[in-house]
Order: sequence, then structure tokens, then C-alpha cells
Amino acid sequence: MMPKRIKKILKIIGIFLLVFFIGLVIAAHIFLSPTSDKKALTELSINGLYPKIIHKTYNGFEYRVAEMQQKIDTSLLTLVFVHGSPGDFLDYKRYLTDSTLNVRANLLSYDRVGYGMEHTGNVQGSIAFELGLLDAVTNGIPAEKIVLIGYSYGGPIVLASPKNYKYKVSLASAVNADLEPMFWGLKIYDWKLTRWILPKKVQAAAKEKYSHLSDLPKYAELWNKSPSPIVNIQGDADWIVPYKNSIFLQQKIDADKFKMITLKGVGHELVWSNFDVIKSEILKTLK
Repeated sequence: MMPKRIKKILKIIGIFLLVFFIGLVIAAHIFLSPTSDKKALTELSINGLYPKIIHKTYNGFEYRVAEMQQKIDTSLLTLVFVHGSPGDFLDYKRYLTDSTLNVRANLLSYDRVGYGMEHTGNVQGSIAFELGLLDAVTNGIPAEKIVLIGYSYGGPIVLASPKNYKYKVSLASAVNADLEPMFWGLKIYDWKLTRWILPKKVQAAAKEKYSHLSDLPKYAELWNKSPSPIVNIQGDADWIVPYKNSIFLQQKIDADKFKMITLKGVGHELVWSNFDVIKSEILKTLK
């Protein structure tokens, strides 16, 4: 029979773990909740910049676009940033507010459906849908005047677009379904009794991850169809989107339009941790 003292200790540990878990869930919901327009504009309105947020509709889904210039300067190229999962347009805050980039180009980023203030969690799980949304976002801007930047699950959207853009910048892009790591945490999403625990943006990311298993193979032989030159940047210590995805792309895309940059010892956080390298490569695409 278990001594009372041990039972008491186990009870205290159990209560502590339960409180810790509840706190973690609450923190995740707060941290991963969509940022309001007002707060987002406050975060972007630095360095003498005057951004604007526009709400638009595509196929019945409302989404928002952050534009760093009050009016598009047609003499300049336009940088279009596509975020990953879970994420939103503020993932690129440091790029959007960079003074050099803002002098050299028009900058815009948008919330993909399922990750913004509207339709949160209702991701469509289709690259074809995402390509249509991207076309809606860039409507009116000639493709040859656009540089696309896509990170993580935003990467295959950028890479799959068949238009002749000025450049594409691929950042740790998930492009091979066979390389998708199916984390144990997905079980929380699988079980309807526990799915509610996850923030809606995480639920969207889980749904999108499963959709990639059937969606990405459709594009396996199409990555090379894009006429646009591509700069691919990834860390070789990335375990969320394995580095083998970049090797896969390198083998699929003609060498004369594909530049590979490997960041030694860097993980999936490269968008934030390796800003200077990425910014430097983006600037090169503007020449």
C-alpha cells in the first residue's frame, strides 16, 4: 500500500502539472490570436512609415492586406510576402518596416484565409485556392514587377505560381509530401474531444499539414515549370520542414534559374534569426 506521504506528493505534482498545462493552453490562445488592425498598424508605423490595412474578399472569404506605401510606386518593384502555418502577415514585421527595403520597393503582406481576423481556423487546405488568393492580392501589378517571398507553407504557394515574376525567394519551403514529419501533437487535432484545446490558428495549420499529403504530389513535376528565377534559403538543422526539401527542389529545378543558400546549423526560425542574410538576398532581386 502506497504511503500517505507519497500519495500527497503525487497529488501535488498532478495539480502542478494540470495548472501548468492549463496555463500553457491559455498562453497559446493569447499568443496565437490574430492581431487587431489597430495593434498591427501601431507595430508597423515606425521609421517614418505610414502603412495601411485593406480588407478584401476572395471567393466569399474576407482577408486583409498590409501595404507599407500609401500608394504603389509603379516605377519600383513590389515585394509580396506570403506567410507560413500558423502565422500572419506580421511574421514579416522586420522586413515590412525596414527602411532600406521601403526605399527600394513597394512592400505588402497579407493574411492567408484561416489565419487572420476573419474565418480564423477555416483554412481551405488547397494550393490551388492559395494561388487564386495570391492572384487577387497582386491584381493590377504586372508579374514582372513582383518579387514573391514565401516562408514554410507559404513557400509552395510562391513556387507553384506559373506566372513570370521578377524573382521568387523560397524560405524553408515544404514541397515534398514524403518528407512531411507527422508530429505526435497532431493527435490532439485528430481527436474531436481534444481539438478544442488547440488555438484556431494551430487547428488551421494541422488541417493544412494533412492537406499537403495529398496536395503536394500534384506539383512534384511542376516546380520547374515556373519561368521565374528562384533563390532558395534554408537551414540544414531544420526539423520542422526537413532540409531535404531544399535538396529535392535543387534536383527538380534547372540550375540556371535556381540558387541554393544553405545556412549551417540554422533551424526553421531563419526568417527571424537570419534577417540580414535574407534581406541581402532580397535586395539582390531588386537590381
